[in-house]
Amino acid sequence: MPRLHVCSLSRLEETVEKTGASHVVTLLSDAAGVIRPEGIPEEQHLRLIASDITEPLDGHILPGTAHVERLITFIKAWDRQAPLVIHCWAGISRSTAAAYITASILNPQLGEDDLATRLRAAAPSATPNPRLITLADSLLNRDGRMIKAISAIGRGADAFEGTPFELVYD
Repeated sequence: MPRLHVCSLSRLEETVEKTGASHVVTLLSDAAGVIRPEGIPEEQHLRLIASDITEPLDGHILPGTAHVERLITFIKAWDRQAPLVIHCWAGISRSTAAAYITASILNPQLGEDDLATRLRAAAPSATPNPRLITLADSLLNRDGRMIKAISAIGRGADAFEGTPFELVYD
């Protein structure tokens, strides 16, 4: 079974090492200072530069369709022979949205509600970025089911930083 792990930037190196990940997805406002973890080839590290916002805000990059399209393409190309780590600054919003989107892509027969419930159980602080979810729902032709499922689990527990977790999706 392919493994999907989520963490914050501060736990990236540790999580990649502990899981033996071969692929990494970075979602940050500025990834210029992010050093690719040792053992991860450049082509197996997707950097998505977008702020954790849902509406345009001066000085910030609003997540857009192109970001989610790049994520979908990267996930579909992942050979699933070794784990994947997805991270953002805190491991709470952008990364949990990307993990939910990834699990939805890799296991389309699993219901959106079931995946959202699994996400909440694995990560009590998960508060997936609603804009990323909305864009993915449209691109994956989910007719609002992803949006509804994430809305149903509500805001996660308050936390400065999420605890690294594995999202089981099959």
